[in-house]
Amino acid sequence: MSAKVFLAAALAGILTAGAAAAATGAVRCGKLVDVRSGKELSDQLVVFDDAGVITATGPASTTALPAGVIPRDLSALTCLPGLIDVHVHLTHNASDHGYRALGISVPREATIGVKNARLTLMAGFTNVRNVGAQGFTDVAVRDAVDAGDVPGPRMQVSGPLIGITGGHCDENLLPYEYHKTADGVADGPWAGRAKVREIIKYGADLIKICASGGVLSKGDAAGAEQLTLEEMQAIVSEAHKLGRKVAAHAHGTQAIKDAIVAGVDSVEHSSLIDDEGIKLAKAHGTYLVFDIYNDDFILGEGLKNGMLPESIEKEKKIGRLQRENFRKAVKAGARMAFGTDAGVYPHGDNARQFAKMVEWGMKPIDAIRAATINAADLMGWSDKVGELSPGHYADLIAVAADPLSDVHVLEQVPFVMKGGVMVKTETGAR
Repeated sequence: MSAKVFLAAALAGILTAGAAAAATGAVRCGKLVDVRSGKELSDQLVVFDDAGVITATGPASTTALPAGVIPRDLSALTCLPGLIDVHVHLTHNASDHGYRALGISVPREATIGVKNARLTLMAGFTNVRNVGAQGFTDVAVRDAVDAGDVPGPRMQVSGPLIGITGGHCDENLLPYEYHKTADGVADGPWAGRAKVREIIKYGADLIKICASGGVLSKGDAAGAEQLTLEEMQAIVSEAHKLGRKVAAHAHGTQAIKDAIVAGVDSVEHSSLIDDEGIKLAKAHGTYLVFDIYNDDFILGEGLKNGMLPESIEKEKKIGRLQRENFRKAVKAGARMAFGTDAGVYPHGDNARQFAKMVEWGMKPIDAIRAATINAADLMGWSDKVGELSPGHYADLIAVAADPLSDVHVLEQVPFVMKGGVMVKTETGAR
């Protein structure tokens, strides 16, 4: 058996086992991006214990190694913390838009999620928020990953999306005689509170609401407000009381501002945000999550992947505006977290958004921070993930060149470690 075949077989065993028990170990990085300082440090060691938690970092010449530990040699590569995407839909395929989605059962959706969880992890994303899935399929995938049954990133999941009858979060593709209503439909403040309680009962880590219409839904305008301010206030109040954060799907200008005033923790898409909305987000400490890579896929590949013609027309109206407003938000110093809406486009391509963020005004280090320390803060996991420092999980990726000079290198990640367990290597690293 060749060395390459042996390595592939060994990795397959690791992936089949999922989160296999980590052993005390270390990684030696040729360079390491310190995401807090923004500096690139040379010849660094990252040491972790058998729980996959970092115990020490520092120069290889002065950082002590546990007895018998030989560092994994990544001296030809640049190391970063495992990346975080706060807006994914793992249980949805990019090829199954529009009416194609009606043929996918809840059990099938769960298995799709298993496949896409692995793709996402292999792309270097060791933590994600899954913001919307029918039938609590994302809960099932999260639990399978946590149990070590399948490989994937750590997940926070929302379960069904909460929205109004006939809105972006409802099922509008079928005619009246089917009487099809999506799992998260709730009309009125008390119905919204009840839906929050139900969704949390069945395992959600956060709540996702649809404050405005959407691009990929049938029969609504992306910019139109759907949930009222009173409904959003009730939902946010109930969620926060029960210890859950709230993410708001919101393209429309007024929907964005009302969601911020209602107290949501993040605004997703943020397409038509205005100057007042940016000021409100800064004043309230609300994270803005702009999925600015999506436009390329929707306009280039959408129709052949089942998207409705009306969805393409809606995207034409807001796609560039979203990118222009992203630039305004960056200049204004708004809090930004990295979220891509993966599932609209193929999973595993998440890192393609970094180049778009830089193209539209963000420095490479700030784009990386959006996908590390900022995303970790939004998830409430700053003490666990998002940086390579003691007390955090040994979530580490390595790339072949300097991402502070060219963020495109993050699109090809040859080495991935999650919690001290190597889950991918294409480096020949020892």
